[in-house]
Amino acid sequence: MSWKTRNRSFYYQGAPEPEDLELPPAETALLCVDVQNYGMVLHEDPAERARWAPFHARMQGTVIPTLRRLQDSFRAKGIDVIHARIACLLEDGRDRSLSQKLPGWNNLLMPLTSDASQIVPELAPQAGEIVVTKTTDSALTGTNLRLVLGNMGIRHVVVAGIYTDQCVSSTVRSLADESFNVVLVEDCCAAGTDELHRHELAVINMIYCQVVTSAELRGIMGLE
Repeated sequence: MSWKTRNRSFYYQGAPEPEDLELPPAETALLCVDVQNYGMVLHEDPAERARWAPFHARMQGTVIPTLRRLQDSFRAKGIDVIHARIACLLEDGRDRSLSQKLPGWNNLLMPLTSDASQIVPELAPQAGEIVVTKTTDSALTGTNLRLVLGNMGIRHVVVAGIYTDQCVSSTVRSLADESFNVVLVEDCCAAGTDELHRHELAVINMIYCQVVTSAELRGIMGLE
């Protein structure tokens, strides 16, 4: 089963297959969303550590190495790699959006210089690569990324990162609303559970983006 028929929601069960993807290098960029140190911290509580163990296994065994290889392939082809990260400008986080101030898991207080807010070393930006900093879930809503992409002539955005059902999904939806052609790389993303990951892929596929594997993307773009 190819990307044209996988990950279909109720709404698209009988829909015709989408057309072949065309991603011209000069009009395409890879956007890596929020793969930061905060997401890789192991919980001290044994029960929580066990609960998050599948996520960490996916990140270390699949997402990080697969995304790193994809970054390197884009760079080798001269295709832009862009990074987004969560970080507040004020130490007390007053500049954060409401969703990042509410009590609970998404209450993220990560000042710019904090270790938690830094992108993981394996996926760190290289010299000259754009990094946008946000206090929102969407990488478009809280930054000038839409303007930057437009200025660069980018029409197609390949998205990867965490979490599939939160900042990745919010970014994909915002990009689609701004009429970018969005491609999501499923094995370069993760959610808290595989169930959440798979569910969100079906929700956003075919309406906000096209969901592909990294192998399929390589074939489409002719990447090594």
